[in-house]
Amino acid sequence: MNKAQSRIGQPHIALLLTGGGARAAYQVGVLKAIALSLPRSAPLPFKIINGTSAGAINSTGLACYSSNMHLAIRKIEWIWKSFHTDMVYKSSLFGAFGHLFNNVMRSFQADYINHPPASLLDNTPLRHLLEDVLDLARIDRNIHRGFLDALSVTVSSYSNGKSVAFFQAKDAKPWQRAKREGVQTHLTLDHLMASSAIPMVFPSVRVKHNYYGDGSIHQLSPLSPSIHLGASKIFIIGVEQPKAHTPLGYEAHFPGMSVVAGHLLDSIFSDTLQSDLERLERVNRTVSLLPAKEKHKELKRVDTLVVNPSMNFNELAINYYDDLPIAIKLLLRTIGVKKHSQSSLTSYLLFEKSYTQELINIGYEDGLARLDEIRAFLELD
Repeated sequence: MNKAQSRIGQPHIALLLTGGGARAAYQVGVLKAIALSLPRSAPLPFKIINGTSAGAINSTGLACYSSNMHLAIRKIEWIWKSFHTDMVYKSSLFGAFGHLFNNVMRSFQADYINHPPASLLDNTPLRHLLEDVLDLARIDRNIHRGFLDALSVTVSSYSNGKSVAFFQAKDAKPWQRAKREGVQTHLTLDHLMASSAIPMVFPSVRVKHNYYGDGSIHQLSPLSPSIHLGASKIFIIGVEQPKAHTPLGYEAHFPGMSVVAGHLLDSIFSDTLQSDLERLERVNRTVSLLPAKEKHKELKRVDTLVVNPSMNFNELAINYYDDLPIAIKLLLRTIGVKKHSQSSLTSYLLFEKSYTQELINIGYEDGLARLDEIRAFLELD
């Protein structure tokens, strides 16, 4: 019996990786803790993988190597441990400020000219990186070999305001719900670039006839793709951090633009998940109260397990602020982001290996601390 066949009959377990820019390195650490507790030839314990924003990139890397979890983790860990900011977006003085200058000059062009989307940063280097490290043809092969049921990447449509889950699967049907839908397709780099296009920071991406951005923007129901693709259990690695410690007698200052922008990103990447988990818990309670003969075919119990960071990433990012390229520090300073400012923007944009390695280590320790609980949830014993 091969590895795929040995897993037939287990519940459909989904992995959900949320967005968070550079914070997504934390997810790699948690997954590494799980992988090191498995045999070296073991496949991924997740039949369904769903990702949003930077989590979509991690998800796709895992799907490409779903036949061997150790190999999958080594691949994505190597990237996060080798990161420099200029591998994600142009961070030299000419690259950063030249991009802004081009945005200003294009604003004087005629309206009928279809010029590129404006953004704070140019993330063209990220596309080149993904082209080099991801073999998307492997996704189809892993689906047909039984190592994977489905992979979905969530984006936000700037055309109609919907949350769109583009998915690749063998046996799954598209769905339509209020403000969200599932569209079957062959996933490409455009889908990944769109899902990770943090609003205003990175440019939107055209996929066919519409423009899309970061999947967390309109994502009112982050659990929806996993459930529609057949999950009965969802393992979630989030980036919602514990609140920063407020010193006794601290007097709050008027929030500047950078603080407000950081709060907006925090809300986009974490608040909707908590709301959706509360809704799911209410559904589970309702299902448990129904007599067996009255079970509704569209209602089923879905169990979840969430792992979130044990440390505050905003406080951690302060220690690595000086590792940012000078151009990015100058650019952030123009909107009020300094080394000790309260804004969380730095923790999202700090793609430097000193910082990402620390996030991986924190994720690894958090994963080890809850390893027994995680293994029981994934039925690895």
